Amino acid sequence: MQSHATTSSLVSRSLHTEYFSTGWMAFEFLVGFSSGLQAGSILLIAFGLDSFLEIISGSTLIWRLRKEANGAPKAKIEQAERKSSLIVGSVLLLLSVYVIGVSLYNLLNHQAADTSTPGISIAIASVILMPILTLKKRSLGKALHSDALVEDGMCNITCAYMAATVLVGALLTALFNWWWADSVAALILVYFIASEGWESFQEGRKG
Repeated sequence: MQSHATTSSLVSRSLHTEYFSTGWMAFEFLVGFSSGLQAGSILLIAFGLDSFLEIISGSTLIWRLRKEANGAPKAKIEQAERKSSLIVGSVLLLLSVYVIGVSLYNLLNHQAADTSTPGISIAIASVILMPILTLKKRSLGKALHSDALVEDGMCNITCAYMAATVLVGALLTALFNWWWADSVAALILVYFIASEGWESFQEGRKG
């Protein structure tokens, strides 16, 4: 059984981690989404939109953690966790449908994406940073017995997979001028987005 001081310290550290993570996701969304629009890259646009969803997820986690910090009843905290999972899961599934639709349209119409230096730079940074955040949130989530915090950490590792896919797609387009690489890589992303979305959706429906 953890002491009140230990729990308070864990909640405080978790909040600081979420503040940093959510701030980074806001930056990632702005760079990824704007770069995607300029380059005509569905891959970067999807990456940016996923970052926006993680802002929602992080903000809900902050709301949940602040409830615990303020001494809210356990039932209220669990309700906040379920609501967070349900919202994020639903939007991720909708994002999957969007990526599939636009990717197929681009493939049918031979739409190619340009390379984007800002987009590639933010993807490289995410590949490095996201696993670190995942490990930290996983550790804190287990210590606090918070499945939602652990799940939010898994969102970060999915973001790292997505960033790696962005890099591969951009590299193939730049080196070999494969016009279809961006759309095919975006379709690969759907696996990660939909898997994450379905898991979160199912967690949100429990109870």
